[in-house]
Amino acid sequence: MSNDAVDFDLLVKSGGKTLSFKPGETIFKEGDRAVELYVIQSGRVEIRRGNRLLDTLDGHNIFGEMALIDSAPRSASAIAVTDVTLAPVSERQFLFLVSQTPFFALTVMRVLVRRLRAANSAI
Repeated sequence: MSNDAVDFDLLVKSGGKTLSFKPGETIFKEGDRAVELYVIQSGRVEIRRGNRLLDTLDGHNIFGEMALIDSAPRSASAIAVTDVTLAPVSERQFLFLVSQTPFFALTVMRVLVRRLRAANSAI
């Protein structure tokens, strides 16, 4: 598991639900209202802004994490590339996870920093 991987078992233990998407299905669209982040249990997801591919993510990665920080509309779209199973994490669940396992918060911060550094390198 990489530094920005999330232990999905932790979310199962916290009583989280899962969502399933088929290849080509939109998980969320750029501009949508954002209230949760997602952890990929299985499958692959593309993150796109317009026609530009920003990232391709697979199992135990997170995406949509900015939603828990600023509640702004989605800055990109997420599309299932394969069959995907996701665990949505609401702000309430996020706060629970942070209080019970502080490493979870550090993991989310590492993801944010990695993505910010990648964006800076692309400029």
